[in-house]
This record gives sequence, structure tokens and C-alpha cells, in this order.
Amino acid sequence: MTKRSAKNTGCLWYNDDAEEAAQFYAKTVPDPAVAKRAFDAMIEMSTINIAAIEAAQKG
Repeated sequence: MTKRSAKNTGCLWYNDDAEEAAQFYAKTVPDPAVAKRAFDAMIEMSTINIAAIEAAQKG
């Protein structure tokens, strides 16, 4: 039997205020530099792109 490692994918849901949602998400990331990169990536998006946010977090 092959062992698989679990991968969690976050989902950020918002109705009207994307900036508020991005700020909330950024607060959940303990490293301020990583949070800023994620926030900066999110605030530019018209649609949330998880892959782009993960890439921004990695630097």
C-alpha cells in the first residue's frame, strides 16, 4: 500500500471586501514577511488564485 501525505488547501471566501479578507488571511500567517507577500499578491487579484498566493509566500 502506498502512503500518501495529506495536502490541505485553504479557501478564502469573501462577499464584498477583498482587502478585508486578504488582511484576515495575512494575519493567520506567523511570519510577517510571508504574510506581506501573500497579502500583496491577493490584493492585486480580481479572483483569488491559491497557486499564486502560495508562490508569493515562498518568495
